[in-house]
Amino acid sequence: MIYELERRECAAPIFNGWEETMIWSCLQGVMGHIYVDDKETPASAMAILGDFCFFGGEPDEELAAFKPEWCKQDFIIAVPGRAGWAEAIEDHYRDKAKKVERYAMKKEPGIFNVRKLQGITKRLAPEYTIRMMDEPDFNYCKKEEWCGDFVSQFENWESYRRLGLGVLIKKDGCPVAGASSYTAYRGGIEIEIDTKEEYRRKGLATVCGAKLILECLARNLYPSWDAQNKWSAALAEKLGYHFSHIYDAYEIRGY
Repeated sequence: MIYELERRECAAPIFNGWEETMIWSCLQGVMGHIYVDDKETPASAMAILGDFCFFGGEPDEELAAFKPEWCKQDFIIAVPGRAGWAEAIEDHYRDKAKKVERYAMKKEPGIFNVRKLQGITKRLAPEYTIRMMDEPDFNYCKKEEWCGDFVSQFENWESYRRLGLGVLIKKDGCPVAGASSYTAYRGGIEIEIDTKEEYRRKGLATVCGAKLILECLARNLYPSWDAQNKWSAALAEKLGYHFSHIYDAYEIRGY
């Protein structure tokens, strides 16, 4: 049997040592869910939030194959913990699961060069404007595919206003790039950053990232960054982060 954990602190030892803010968010009850093999003394756990699920503790085939009833999406990124979880994921999902490498960045409060980041934000060409996201911007992002993940994990504007934070670059009043909180946890956010395809390679993502980091620092929030690819990792390093390690994940289609 698989159970949703109400006393989430029971799963904390299982995820001990994971420097992953989405797991922290689940454990804190801010966002997401935790499922376990036993309510009282769990040995295996899955933390699921947005497009990500993280498996910790003893490998469990039933948990690796579990999909909550409320979860209607057909795509998930599964991150295995100790040895055995990867095999359980592969055995169940087979051709649906594609093994990929992701790039973890170190979480180091106090490392950011504020003057450098301020200088980056001043590089924005005059035909663009940059501003904090407001309610109309939130509603716009909810409807647009390219920037949907800026707000996808927040049910409504009030939830985003309370927990989230984001900036948008606009041209002629229309958003063309942005950086936002994909998720939130106590003390910080997980950054999501993207640029509309026809406006890429113009440095807009760098400006958005710098601006959002500065806004986080002003609010005493940590802007966590997990890189999907080498480009994202390079952008993070340009903004002051340091590379930590490569880790394996599985992109599952037909989840």
